[in-house]
Amino acid sequence: GIAFAHAHGKKVYVTANITAHNRDLPGIRKYFQELRAFGENRPDAIIISDPGVFMIAKEELPECELHISTQANNTNYETYRFWHNLGATRVVSARELSLQELSELRANIPPEMEIETFVHGAMCIAYSGRCLLSNYFTGRDANLGACTHSCRWRYHIVEETRPGEYLPIEENERGTYIFNSKDLCMIEYIPELVKAGINSFKIEGRMKTALYVATVARTYRKAIDEFFADPELYREHKSLYMEEVRKGVNRQFTTGFFFHKPTHEDQIYEHNTYEKAYTYLGTIQEEKNGFYMLEQKNKFSIGEEIEIIKPNGDTIKAAVKKILDEQGEEMESCPHPKQAIYVDLGTKLDLFDILRRKE
Repeated sequence: GIAFAHAHGKKVYVTANITAHNRDLPGIRKYFQELRAFGENRPDAIIISDPGVFMIAKEELPECELHISTQANNTNYETYRFWHNLGATRVVSARELSLQELSELRANIPPEMEIETFVHGAMCIAYSGRCLLSNYFTGRDANLGACTHSCRWRYHIVEETRPGEYLPIEENERGTYIFNSKDLCMIEYIPELVKAGINSFKIEGRMKTALYVATVARTYRKAIDEFFADPELYREHKSLYMEEVRKGVNRQFTTGFFFHKPTHEDQIYEHNTYEKAYTYLGTIQEEKNGFYMLEQKNKFSIGEEIEIIKPNGDTIKAAVKKILDEQGEEMESCPHPKQAIYVDLGTKLDLFDILRRKE
């Protein structure tokens, strides 16, 4: 995977930002040793939050850059200086910082120290993602990348002397989703982010599909490039950027803490589900005799109009002409998840094109 990314001119950062217990340390050291054995295909950086893990990484991966995770609660410039003095090259700021605070950070840390900031994606109800709800309810630890988004669930109160009697929590007449934040979206504020001195924009993509990552990442890439090439063009295209990022699953959008402390306007009270405009169908993996193979992610049928997302940023509409199974037999539809199929869309496709359908 790392060699593949490097061959395409991309960097790979490995996240090792757990809060480590004693029992974790031998495995962490062994893991870093395995990464070092990759040689020139080792990661470009390791993202860490625990000081002990940081020191192990310095010993075992001296060639790798070390970045500090948002889960280290990085909220002030002295924290940045602390990590810089230990050898970190980049710190991911807490989501709870304003643009003014980020500007102050930039002015008070070494110029070579990089600031990375979340600009898009889910907002955690807990401080910098340090939450135990998922672990407590399901045994799936948010700190280990397995969050079940328990904060999005619907809750009731049970009084101890009346077990089984569920009392509704009514924040208002619309619902009881008291921890349910809208998603962060700062694509309309690229100039402000750049002016604040942020070096790297981070898109939250935990447990998201390849379609989501491709849709959002390429739109931010386009917005950033157009801003630096022609700020006026960027301003003209703001509505187009917003239209495109809304095609990724989302819970409506907010600017989080960047401009003010979030209010009730930044919460969703009606439901706890995503808004979903498009369905992920699959990614092109190879070409064979004029047909293109993909692993089906969701059902689609002959005659449906779909969209092709290309790595270069283009989007093309096409109709499904034919579907073949692995034996070359024609199919009217592909109903089986993860089935390998071959399609004819009436147009040339490229490796890694992503197929989606508007809902």
